[in-house]
Amino acid sequence: MAHVHEKIDFVSTAFIVHKDKVLLVHHRILKTWLPVGGHIELDEDPITALYREIKEETGIDRKHLKIMSTKPKLKSRQQKFLFTPNYLDIHNFSDTHKHVSLTYLVKSKTDKLIRNDREHIEIKWFTKQEIESGKYELLPQIKFLALEALKKLSS
Repeated sequence: MAHVHEKIDFVSTAFIVHKDKVLLVHHRILKTWLPVGGHIELDEDPITALYREIKEETGIDRKHLKIMSTKPKLKSRQQKFLFTPNYLDIHNFSDTHKHVSLTYLVKSKTDKLIRNDREHIEIKWFTKQEIESGKYELLPQIKFLALEALKKLSS
């Protein structure tokens, strides 16, 4: 999706772990390895956007996913509690545009994927050794968060 706002957009991002591997996508436009995620549409909350992006980019359905965060179990007609992001940052998308990223650590019951060819060059489950190897030239923040996801969620 195109940018929603002129200067800053909000995005939901998922570091998805299955067993002892974390999922990254090689972004077609940015030409680098990134987690799954994207813009939060004007009619979406961050969790709805997260599940939509995961489905669009990987084919993994929400029934196979567990967000590894907390939210109150309280039910209310006036309020919907959302999972708390595991990490929150703001970063430059370009010289004139920024993204606020709500980053979630997510466990997947499946490793079966469908690549979205319009957005990605490649999609891959990475081991800790591959992340640390330097072979894939991961950005420092992606490497850090991927390793954190593996440390906290590997089974």
